[in-house]
Amino acid sequence: MTRFPVAHVVVTDIARADPAIVDALAQYGSATVHEAMGRIGYAGPRIRPIQQDAAISGSAITVRVAPGDNLMVHAAIEQAQSGDVIVVVPVTDAPFGFIGELMATQMQVRGVRAYVTSGGVRDTQELRRMGFPVWTAHVSAQGTVKDTAGSVNISVVLDGVVVHPGDIVVADDDGVTIVPRALAAATLEASRARAAKEAAGRARYAAGEISMDLNGLRPVIADLGVRYMSQAEYDDE
Repeated sequence: MTRFPVAHVVVTDIARADPAIVDALAQYGSATVHEAMGRIGYAGPRIRPIQQDAAISGSAITVRVAPGDNLMVHAAIEQAQSGDVIVVVPVTDAPFGFIGELMATQMQVRGVRAYVTSGGVRDTQELRRMGFPVWTAHVSAQGTVKDTAGSVNISVVLDGVVVHPGDIVVADDDGVTIVPRALAAATLEASRARAAKEAAGRARYAAGEISMDLNGLRPVIADLGVRYMSQAEYDDE
């Protein structure tokens, strides 16, 4: 008998990374984690926080929705566990307010750490007041309906970055970085090493050294043919 792939599905038993590793990644932030992985995983500048000074990490509950329809976000909330981050990706660009205060209240009570979307959100003042962190491509008062099928906990593409259910979402003021679940431990180790290197460099900069010397950039500039000259020499060229 020929079997066809399921068109729409809610996967209920996803695997998640070690919670201690998930939690530890939050302290390093999206930029350091992105660099530590070899400059991959960053979801890009379009996905921005609606608040400041929030830094989180959590396991991804992924949601694929139709434009202007938040039915599957409701289904995703039911699947979420404490420590998760709900990641919602409409099938086309959709500047609708897929969630607001009421849905965020449900998420917060269930221990969801944040909401990330390439769609939109509304009630942003209330969300900030609640202390519920959101990263979004759009802020929009336009509401949604609840009558179109989608999927929960399948692979989605968040502004060019593939997110599998159970991957780790690291988000702060600089944006969102996705860590594949299989790379969680290695990424934490690399992030620690990068942070230690930056701390050592910070101490040397504070002591008066500059990056041109510390990073060995003078030969790089010379090899590129950049010339140093006085103003008078430049004016005579």
